[in-house]
Amino acid sequence: MEKHILPADIERTSMAIITRELEEAGIALPAENADVIRRVIHTTADFDYVENLIFTEHAVEKAMAALGRGVPILTDTNMALAGISKPARSRLHVEAACYVADADIAAAAKEQGTTRAVACVKKGALLHPEAVFAVGNAPTALLALCELIEEGLRPSLVIGVPVGFVNVVDSKEKIFAVCEKHRVPAIVARGRKGGSTVAAAICNALLYAAADMINPTNRGWQG
Repeated sequence: MEKHILPADIERTSMAIITRELEEAGIALPAENADVIRRVIHTTADFDYVENLIFTEHAVEKAMAALGRGVPILTDTNMALAGISKPARSRLHVEAACYVADADIAAAAKEQGTTRAVACVKKGALLHPEAVFAVGNAPTALLALCELIEEGLRPSLVIGVPVGFVNVVDSKEKIFAVCEKHRVPAIVARGRKGGSTVAAAICNALLYAAADMINPTNRGWQG
């Protein structure tokens, strides 16, 4: 068996395996969305995302343009934040943040009788209304975004990929419908699957494409 040591070699081989298995299954990915879908499969080793990931019209194109302008990324967990590529963000001058652990968020959630995720989204909407909102954990964050979009918020992209069993499926269906209604770009993972790693993977796919870093060697890796 061929051994791979360098990260760039491992990623290239993994992506080649994914591409081959898709071809063997007779699956042709939509060109615009292919990098995102492959990146999520690479992160999860789960080919169900070929069917689970849904996109509003030209969501990837619009998100890449926004990131090229330096629009920030806001996440609902620090885990998702930690997984977003710093070299790609640096090349595009894109800031990323997660407010969920801030002291004022805890206080606001307690005062309003809601979750930290809701308070986190509301703070993000006030500070960065055009941000990319990447939600990989909290259905309540997606429901809060639904309300804010109905009230006039226009994010550059909503990534709705929380994982779990309670309110997860319904919240993802609702955010996709609301985003379609108001022409807000959205990428959503239908069903129960998702998570912070998926949210970060989608962000990275968009960042790499916008920054010409899909080839891992362009990220400063060896190989």
